[in-house]
Amino acid sequence: MVRNVAEVVAELDPEDVHLLSGIEHGMRFSEWVDRRKLPKFSRLTAEEVDYRIDRCERRGLLERKTIQYEGYKLTFEGYDALALHTFAERDTIEGFGAPLGVGKESDVYEVQSYRPMALKFHREGYTNFREVQKEREYTADKEHVSWQYTARKAAEAEYDALETLYPDVSVPQPIDHNRHAIVMERIDGVELARARLPDDQIVPLVELILDELAGAYEAGYVHADVSEYNVFVDEGGITIFDWPQAVSTDHENADELLERDVANLLGYVERKYPGAIRDGSPERVAAELTTGEFSGFDG
Repeated sequence: MVRNVAEVVAELDPEDVHLLSGIEHGMRFSEWVDRRKLPKFSRLTAEEVDYRIDRCERRGLLERKTIQYEGYKLTFEGYDALALHTFAERDTIEGFGAPLGVGKESDVYEVQSYRPMALKFHREGYTNFREVQKEREYTADKEHVSWQYTARKAAEAEYDALETLYPDVSVPQPIDHNRHAIVMERIDGVELARARLPDDQIVPLVELILDELAGAYEAGYVHADVSEYNVFVDEGGITIFDWPQAVSTDHENADELLERDVANLLGYVERKYPGAIRDGSPERVAAELTTGEFSGFDG
């Protein structure tokens, strides 16, 4: 788990940020940035670079390697620090709270502003870079990309989807975006996987989720990763989250991915609530969602 760096950010001097930003710039060209290039990239003197390297390395914000040359790269904590620093400068967030969820592809924390919000750090590529590179559309055509690029592109893709879908589709409201991080509305609810639904609410809830997927399709998106773990249920209805894998409806596999989403949802419901849904053919349901003519279930 990548640690919370909010306290570290408060300790950083402007020159520390210049150094980290310089390393970030250099990582566009190579995984490890030659120390000799850091004065140019960071616009600091060589002596200042030496001092700032020591400060940032002790705080776990960068990593050193010496083989053919002395090179540096950002850790994910270093990348987190740059994003947090930017959000603070923009007055997007004022305080940092407890973790809301930690996974292999993202870490989510509560943050404070004019109201409680959620800050999501994308982690795609941090532990499973090769698998993500193969599966995600935004890296599929790149021969040489880094975890930094992969996570940033994932955040951009998710933020673009949320901006397009909100508020017509029940997704978290996007607030701000920088690098691999998104600030969004905090959703209070329980994952569908943890909810226990009364018998008379199962079919209406599933139909509500499918109606939202139809709305997303009409707006130009297929989620492409729907499961019982990225649907929140509360008294007001449902919210569908985690959109970094979303694809445009003009993608060649869009309808196939929509059918897979439907199959995942209906398969989960059938396992947890056997017999609750009749006539639950994913092919039929997905086809109706694409035309806006979903007729519901006999339930």
